[in-house]
Amino acid sequence: MARSSHAMLARVPPRSPKDTYITVYGRKPVLEALSDPSLTVDKIITADNARGGTLTAILDAARGRGVPVQQASAHRVKVLAGNGHHDQGVLADIVAPRMRPLTEYLDELADLPGDTPCSLLVLDAVTNPGNVGMVLRTATAAGIDGVLVPRRGVPAIDPLVIKASAGVAFRAPVLRCATAAEGCAALRAAGIRVLGLAGDAPTSLLRDPLPERVALVLGNETDGMSEAVRALLDGTVSIPMHGGVESLNVASAAAVASYELLRRRQA
Repeated sequence: MARSSHAMLARVPPRSPKDTYITVYGRKPVLEALSDPSLTVDKIITADNARGGTLTAILDAARGRGVPVQQASAHRVKVLAGNGHHDQGVLADIVAPRMRPLTEYLDELADLPGDTPCSLLVLDAVTNPGNVGMVLRTATAAGIDGVLVPRRGVPAIDPLVIKASAGVAFRAPVLRCATAAEGCAALRAAGIRVLGLAGDAPTSLLRDPLPERVALVLGNETDGMSEAVRALLDGTVSIPMHGGVESLNVASAAAVASYELLRRRQA
């Protein structure tokens, strides 16, 4: 039986800004965000010692769109940006409409019929921002229900990730939790099978049956999946390799996995 909306609302904790906004820093990225009418800019924060023509253009653009502008110390801006070298004294909080905590997604899934399929990707210590951005772009294009991007062990969704995603990161179905291991435990508790992509797995991603509700884990570019996540897997699957190729780049593997999940859903 579906839980009442009142009961759900009573249990849902306040959402963290980190699960709601993507913070963009640097004068050019902030000005580009303000110039894009498809993006909702929540606020601009500038360092109290910031000066220059580009900053004037940012303030004019913010005024034109009715975006609030706040001032903070240069140190505070660096802390909020999470980058001590490239913030250039300005940042913007951009609303990411499809980003939310993993718990919210699982609560919604629990209210759907038990045979409702879901296809998810989990990033486990994927450390290259370019790879994270390309995974978000491909997963969004393939209609994946969510990409679990932990707050720890994976780069923040910053200008480097956004650039690699060609801007798709702003509207990607990002699910947030503290760590990949915590996320995998929550997925399993919700009845979602968690399978790791591993080159030595006897089960083929392209040939063998997959669960209707499945999360595929993508590991670190060099070391693969972490031990904490491996301990939580329901199994592993592999992408068939030919021609002496041992493995694919993590972003390429995510592309194969995403479109295989789409193919199965459409079939």
